[in-house]
Amino acid sequence: MRSCSTQTRAPRPTRAPHSVATTALKIALRIICAVCLCLPTFTQALAQRVPVSDLSIEVTERVAPLMQQRMQAIGRQLGDPIFFRIIKATSTLEVWVGPDSWVLLGTWPICAWAGTLGPKLAEGDEQSPEGFYFITPGRMNPNSQWHLGMNIGYPNAYDRFHERTGSFIVIHGVCGSSGCFAMTNPLIEELWVLAQAALNDGQDVIRVHIFPFEMTDANLSLHIDSEWHSFWRNLQEGWNFFETHGSPPNVDVADGRYVFSHVQ
Repeated sequence: MRSCSTQTRAPRPTRAPHSVATTALKIALRIICAVCLCLPTFTQALAQRVPVSDLSIEVTERVAPLMQQRMQAIGRQLGDPIFFRIIKATSTLEVWVGPDSWVLLGTWPICAWAGTLGPKLAEGDEQSPEGFYFITPGRMNPNSQWHLGMNIGYPNAYDRFHERTGSFIVIHGVCGSSGCFAMTNPLIEELWVLAQAALNDGQDVIRVHIFPFEMTDANLSLHIDSEWHSFWRNLQEGWNFFETHGSPPNVDVADGRYVFSHVQ
């Protein structure tokens, strides 16, 4: 099979000079041929949207076959769109797989999160947030000091409207938190591979919905005296959207409240 590398050839016989137009045409044809020969590598470069490191490459080579097996067990493929749903009270992170009908791939235990039930309010309050966030390719950090990290984008538009501060809230490895969601190294590797594949295969963002508990009416009634009851009622609308329609909603902010609609 031919490659893009140059090869040494024997000298050609001297020929009469070509016209400028003929020479330009030949150069153009050679460039087109070179691009065609290099097309697989060029396409792979375009597809690689998530930053990489030696660690993330090693993790992908080792963990991707296992994640592909898990995906195939539910009729999906590695690279299909995914959705994270975190429930603080049970310290769990659910991974759902789309795109048409969203299926639960599995539930990952969270090793550590910080604070109590309720939203994050300020930088340094050692509180893990609640609400609706998302991970982009640029928020994936293969060089994290916590093994691997996925920044969820706190504060979002809702947080900024309510003048909440803070930064660098991450789903990461190890087992310790001052506001992030720590998964341990083996589990963040699995989540990293799932997220990396989905983003590199064209998913624009991975939605991350964070709830204090399963947002049933019964559970809300247990917290009716909480200062966050009204806030949680708003979060429940997003929970119910997914439970009713079977797909994660588009989330906007209007007049200081979350509002939900179908993803276009």
